[in-house]
Amino acid sequence: MLIQKQLTQSIIGAAIEVHKALGPGLLESAYEECLCHELGLRELPSARQVYLPLEYKGVRIDCGYRMDIVVEGSVVLELKCVEKLLPIHEAQLLTYLRLFGIKIGLLMNFNVPVLRDGIVRRVL
Repeated sequence: MLIQKQLTQSIIGAAIEVHKALGPGLLESAYEECLCHELGLRELPSARQVYLPLEYKGVRIDCGYRMDIVVEGSVVLELKCVEKLLPIHEAQLLTYLRLFGIKIGLLMNFNVPVLRDGIVRRVL
């Protein structure tokens, strides 16, 4: 497995490739599908719409939470297509990291002219 910095750089490179090809303005699901394809081309194993149960007082509760993409079981990607990222989007990513027990997450807003301006990296 790549060290974490190299892995996140590879993921960001894949996302930039998708954004260059498609540009802003599509639905989140289109970017998710294309990004997973691009990650596969780069031989980075990923899973889409990863189920995230909530545990409360020893009981697993299905609240319908799903992480957009998890790469190599160690990086959570939360994709957005919004006018601008809000604190609630970052809180969502941090909560997913905490609940799933993963240390690194990338919040990516594809609705920007230059994707680098729409990426937030968070580490627990």
